[in-house]
Amino acid sequence: MVSTFEETHGFAPGCNEVHVADEDDRCAARDYARESLGFHDLLTFYESIGEVILSDVGNGYFIHSARDVLHRLAEEGYVFIPQADDFHGMVIGSDGGGILFVADWGGAIHRSRTASLDEAEFDRVADDLPEFLDLLRRSVARFVETGEPGYL
Repeated sequence: MVSTFEETHGFAPGCNEVHVADEDDRCAARDYARESLGFHDLLTFYESIGEVILSDVGNGYFIHSARDVLHRLAEEGYVFIPQADDFHGMVIGSDGGGILFVADWGGAIHRSRTASLDEAEFDRVADDLPEFLDLLRRSVARFVETGEPGYL
């Protein structure tokens, strides 16, 4: 995507990276594991991946670092997801337009309908993290092929 981005879009690409977890990231992942809403798939992810930044795919897609997830949780508390089996969740990612991706206790991933969490409504986009990551992968592939990421 990055190698042909400027030719395709007429301007240089921004930051599009998958950061490998360093020791600080793995320490934050261990802190995440102690969180009551933490689930195994995301812990496994954070042991290897520090964060994902795809600023040029559509509006952008971001999987926040474990450190950022825990910081936001400490500052703002749990996210209320009325449609989830367990109503409590934590923000694990976002897009460049302010839409949030929230993981519930069971590991399902929900997408906010608006950029605000005040009385937010959510749509379940994936039953688990592997499915969410596959949706993200398909969005990148679609963006490379058509210039449109589709709906995630």
